[in-house]
Amino acid sequence: MKKLILAFQFLTIVPVKDLGEVSEEDMGSTTVLFPVVGFAEGILLAFCATVFLKVFPVELTNALLVLILAVMNGGLHLDGLSDTFDAIASRGDTEKKLSIMKDSTVGPMGVIAIVMTLLLKYVLLNAVYLQSSFAVYCLAVISVPILSRWAMVPAAHYSESARQDGLGRLFIKHTARKELISATIIAIGLMTALSVIIVQFSYLMFYVMFAMPVLYALSFGAVWGFKKLFSGMTGDSFGAVNEIAVLVFLMMVVVNNATLG
Repeated sequence: MKKLILAFQFLTIVPVKDLGEVSEEDMGSTTVLFPVVGFAEGILLAFCATVFLKVFPVELTNALLVLILAVMNGGLHLDGLSDTFDAIASRGDTEKKLSIMKDSTVGPMGVIAIVMTLLLKYVLLNAVYLQSSFAVYCLAVISVPILSRWAMVPAAHYSESARQDGLGRLFIKHTARKELISATIIAIGLMTALSVIIVQFSYLMFYVMFAMPVLYALSFGAVWGFKKLFSGMTGDSFGAVNEIAVLVFLMMVVVNNATLG
């Protein structure tokens, strides 16, 4: 329970009780429960979508979902995305790039990254709704935070820390093979249950046999790329992985729906 509370504390703005002194291992190993936090977020998104669609058009509903998704984590991942792209755009050395990532100022590439990410989420959610049944749409909405949260776990497992401080270092240090395997089993279990309950078992093939391996490869590729750029991962890098995973997953859903249609 302690790890779950810590995971919610880090990934969301949900107020949780004060746990007192927390060890680095307790905090770093919370990655095993990232998919569970994503599941709670996904259920909230699906509930909001169901309510909003009764009074709002789909375009406004999806715009509100994008807003809620950003607000739920206090803009943490979007901030990490913007800092990461500002650093990538820099012509400086590794130390210069890392200093840019720590700077609270948002540069032009960071602004572009945030705007395009929000826009693409909105457009992709509209496409998913128009292509599929309401049940399939809800399944996709719930799955977005589950799988994007899970995508950060292999990134933490395979990466090295670019800094000697920060939360990113804790996740990297304490996300061992056990945490990766456990988080993956949890994600697969959640996707299996959701696929069977909401739509039909055939959708499980897409989510588990296709989407998850692609996101796993994305995480592994991000680790390799950030190693080249920054000599490792930072907390901002994990935020970038989460945001990119959302876009890649929704694109896969759109392609899958188009193929089935």
